[in-house]
Amino acid sequence: MSALTEDQTGRGGRPANGTATTVENPPHPAVPRQPVPRGPATAGAAPSTTASKEPATSATVSEIPTPPTTASAEPASSTTAPEKPTPAATAPEKPAPPSPATDHPAAPRPPITAVTTVTPELAHRTTETDVFPTRWTRISDTRFRFTAHWPAAHPFFGPVDDRHQDPMIVGETLRQASMVLAHAEFGAPADTHFVMWDLTVSVDPAALLLADAAEPVEFDVVCSEIRRRGRGLRSMRTTMEFRRAGRFVARGTGSTGCTPPRAYRRLRAGRLNAWNTPVPLLTGIAPQAAGRSRAEDVVLAPADRPGVWNLRVDTGHPVLFPRPNDHVPGMVLFEAARQAATAASGLRPFLPATLTAEFAHYAELHSPCRIETEVFDDHPGEVTVRVSGRQDGASVFTASLTSARPARVRSLS
Repeated sequence: MSALTEDQTGRGGRPANGTATTVENPPHPAVPRQPVPRGPATAGAAPSTTASKEPATSATVSEIPTPPTTASAEPASSTTAPEKPTPAATAPEKPAPPSPATDHPAAPRPPITAVTTVTPELAHRTTETDVFPTRWTRISDTRFRFTAHWPAAHPFFGPVDDRHQDPMIVGETLRQASMVLAHAEFGAPADTHFVMWDLTVSVDPAALLLADAAEPVEFDVVCSEIRRRGRGLRSMRTTMEFRRAGRFVARGTGSTGCTPPRAYRRLRAGRLNAWNTPVPLLTGIAPQAAGRSRAEDVVLAPADRPGVWNLRVDTGHPVLFPRPNDHVPGMVLFEAARQAATAASGLRPFLPATLTAEFAHYAELHSPCRIETEVFDDHPGEVTVRVSGRQDGASVFTASLTSARPARVRSLS
């Protein structure tokens, strides 16, 4: 996911700030499938034993309640992402084509019960520690069951306080799993560029406890609104439900578009070499105000009035910019929304139970991007912050985050 897209290129190494950024999705080498032996370690992937079912029921992935589809703004110019498909224009679902991870287009697909390992290449990450989905099983042509690991300590998606894991890890897991399926199950070539149009996540923060971090997360995926481009994929929506030890943790949905390299070069003509020009690193706000513990993870810089910030782009950040990019990745914008909600609301920690984001344009590297907020206390016990990002007079993204407001403790004195 990046300013409208994912955040990878085929360039090696991570850029230093001022020397690189990211081209949308890089070419990746063909990734062979890696079947995992069946046994206790992978039993959770089998439909009959998985913990992702509702306890004491026979619920299957087909019964996942699909969150409402979030409509994103249409790009206003040819320099933005390709036109987002609407449900009315959605082509009927077809059986998934051969996986791009196989060397021969006619290679047989693995059986339904096969378990496949997620690789960093499929998830568009550069290190194993940044890959959260670990393996998946194909239930049908459009339904899948994943296992994920959310570590208690991560250099970026770390604890938000002494009790809770970071809810943002749900959105990142959804993003990675969507790209894994696009490549390995729906025929998106390795050099595909991905566009994330919208993302909606609902979380039960009480189920994101650090004490449970060692427990694997199981999540079911339903793919819908599938549109083809030849034997490959043009776009689709993924809807996921996450459970840990049988307990509901989160639900999310997002629509993803796929752009071939030649089309992406036309789309981004004149901007593909943006990573060659240094990006000034602005001074960030205090980490505590942004809800972060490290200054290097802050993506907001002071602006001219309260409730408004400038986007702070650090192209040397190993998680936000693992490879060069020609625009600001969407993960950076999503994190900017969370940090802005934290700073504007004053809640420490800000634990969003719902997060929505819509992406309208690519966020360019060398133009100031203003992050503006509105705080609403319409419902007792919770606060909602609406966040918008604007660049060069146009909307780049909008987001809304709602968090419970901690109950006040009455003094007995």
